[in-house]
Amino acid sequence: MARMMETAMPNLKLAKLPDRTPVKLTISITPELHRALDDYARLYKDVHGVAEPVCELVPAMLAGFLEADRGFAKARRSLDPSGA
Repeated sequence: MARMMETAMPNLKLAKLPDRTPVKLTISITPELHRALDDYARLYKDVHGVAEPVCELVPAMLAGFLEADRGFAKARRSLDPSGA
């Protein structure tokens, strides 16, 4: 009976963050984006059982975005011939 009452956890693209040293991030965003990021942080807590402030999630989101952008990766390699 308890199994029937369980709710399915959403599959989030962002995995649980590793231990890290906090870094302060200051940006200006639209109210709509702020609400969306707050919602993401709430879902992150539900999925991973750890509350993380939005400012800790955003760097991982940005890193994931940049890693997934093949056009950026290719263009970036052309900026640095050493490949670093």
